[in-house]
Amino acid sequence: MAETEAKAGSKPKKLRLGGMALRNGLLVHGPTHWAAAVRRPDGSIEVASERKPELVPGLVAKAPGLRGPVKLAEAMLVLPLVRKRMGAARLPFEEPRVLGAAALTLGLSSLLRRRVPATAAREGVIQAIGAVPALIALSDRDLAAYHGAEHKAIAAYEQGVDDVAAVPKEHDRCGSNLVVPMMLMSALGTIALERLVDRPGNATRAVVGLAGASLAVEAFAWSDRHHGEPLAEAFHAPGREIQRLWATKEPSPEQLEVSLAAMAEILRAEPAPGEPSA
Repeated sequence: MAETEAKAGSKPKKLRLGGMALRNGLLVHGPTHWAAAVRRPDGSIEVASERKPELVPGLVAKAPGLRGPVKLAEAMLVLPLVRKRMGAARLPFEEPRVLGAAALTLGLSSLLRRRVPATAAREGVIQAIGAVPALIALSDRDLAAYHGAEHKAIAAYEQGVDDVAAVPKEHDRCGSNLVVPMMLMSALGTIALERLVDRPGNATRAVVGLAGASLAVEAFAWSDRHHGEPLAEAFHAPGREIQRLWATKEPSPEQLEVSLAAMAEILRAEPAPGEPSA
């Protein structure tokens, strides 16, 4: 009887949600589905949802080191689905200056790796250059504000808070927490590779890059499981500052309205925790 009462009084399990800001709305990822809401030019809100693609079913949950990159790849595969389903959606990189910056970044990075010896300074410059397209994209206030709206909406759901506007715009599961670890892992891996291998090929570089990304993602997952511990707090500190200073802005009430529409749709589309997926 006591056990039954304890179960009845326990809080319902929350879905683990992630998201991505769009230029005019929000994309939310659930365990098996995605949902998005965007503001149309006429002021109305367009909403859509769909089951997420699975590259390697079961691998994400079972293979440390591979689950992070696989999960990221699956998240990226959602973007063309959103674009196909939602004519009004504007993706983060859909702007000529962002695409131009990305192309220039790739060219400069390749030139530096061909002409300059492998040193920590060279890799630091390359990693800094690599962040330029994201910085340019986030200079769009709407994108940064929808990024803040994403964090507020998900955190309010996780915390059971009704006043979404009062929730901080920074979130510890934001991808910005991966920026510094991935830059460090990439730099260290590239320096080691070029010291050990004469003229490493693109495939070898890709393997080293994947290994660095995997290590960073596993460190990210560890820090999330050990929230509040000194090492975990140190891991999150750079990402919090990136969010506070650049990557997020306070959203308007109209932008929060769109974020809540995306949240309502993902909660409608996703099975409750413990229920079978459709």
